[in-house]
Amino acid sequence: MGGEQTLITDFIYENQAALYRLAFSYTRNRDAALDIVQDTVVQAISHAEALRNREAVKPWVYRILINESLAYLRHNKKFVFLDEVPECPTPQEDIGEKVDIYRAVEHLEPKLRTIVVLRYFEDMKLEDIAKATGANLNTVKARLYRALKKLREELGYEVPGT
Repeated sequence: MGGEQTLITDFIYENQAALYRLAFSYTRNRDAALDIVQDTVVQAISHAEALRNREAVKPWVYRILINESLAYLRHNKKFVFLDEVPECPTPQEDIGEKVDIYRAVEHLEPKLRTIVVLRYFEDMKLEDIAKATGANLNTVKARLYRALKKLREELGYEVPGT
């Protein structure tokens, strides 16, 4: 296995849960999310030579995952209702607030939801999110601002300046 393939394999192994969470945020289906992660692994390893900058492995793999997720959505064009989504177990403290936040994030349009998930659930830097989503940095910042404003409104938090 070449150096890039080893780097990619190591990254995927260390970040498999995060990759699954992002795929699941698109599909709301366990099996589909697992398929997307598997397709992402195959694409990343088979196109390892396309990775030009070894430091950019994270946004590069996330870009593949996002593309695979969008392809899945285009191909299936299914709507998932929140009542059909299984609840993820969370610690008892602040469970009500966490459920409200997760549900509010689920209501965001996909472009905004992706930014929020990558920034706050996967702790990615804005620059890496821009690379992963194929958007420029200012677009990512604007989408994050819009997403946070919508989340505040949906959760009933006061939005300054309104």
